[in-house]
Amino acid sequence: MSALLPFSPKSPRRRRLLGVALGLPLACNAPCAHAGRQIEEPLADSVRTAMSAAIAQDAPPRNEFASTEARLAHLRWLGEMSQRLRRRKAEHPARIEFLQTLWYECGRAGLATDLVLGLIEVESGFRKYAISSVGARGYMQVMPFWIRTIGRDSNVADASRLFHLQTNLRFGCVILRHYLDIERGDLFLALGRYNGSRGKAEYPNAVFASRRRWQFKDGEPIKPPA
Repeated sequence: MSALLPFSPKSPRRRRLLGVALGLPLACNAPCAHAGRQIEEPLADSVRTAMSAAIAQDAPPRNEFASTEARLAHLRWLGEMSQRLRRRKAEHPARIEFLQTLWYECGRAGLATDLVLGLIEVESGFRKYAISSVGARGYMQVMPFWIRTIGRDSNVADASRLFHLQTNLRFGCVILRHYLDIERGDLFLALGRYNGSRGKAEYPNAVFASRRRWQFKDGEPIKPPA
């Protein structure tokens, strides 16, 4: 049995526990996530305008389906993902809201849901109030400079809005879509840009590994959480 370490009031563990008790945002450091530093780069006016327009459309998530079968397929996905996410989000209404919003934002941005779920697992461990050591915030660890860059024409006026579920997923998905477009669909490089570590394998490989845990083949029986 390992020896117990002194529980200093000034220790990081003590501060984390106090933060949980007080409901404060949690800092997300290296042992719990791979959150990095998205690099603020100049954007062409056309790109900035397009991204700002994508952010500014603040209609609440309303998933629409072309057929009854498409809706049933979505419900099967929702049931399976809810089971898998149960350990991370114990309350059923919160899980469903998160997954429905994620499905909607992924559809708007043309991103696969398993990719975004894998990225969130790596970035924040599904913690809504995570803050990285460089200030990235929320589920998708969005850097606050994006508010100034593309959020000026929306209702997002300050960094605290990045803790709002739909706002965070909206920014994160639009930003990842932007990086994919820059890299001409090269997901490895786009993920590197998202993390601020373009060209290095650690972060993309972590997301790829996590993504596999969120893949869903329709028609497979729903499995209980591991």
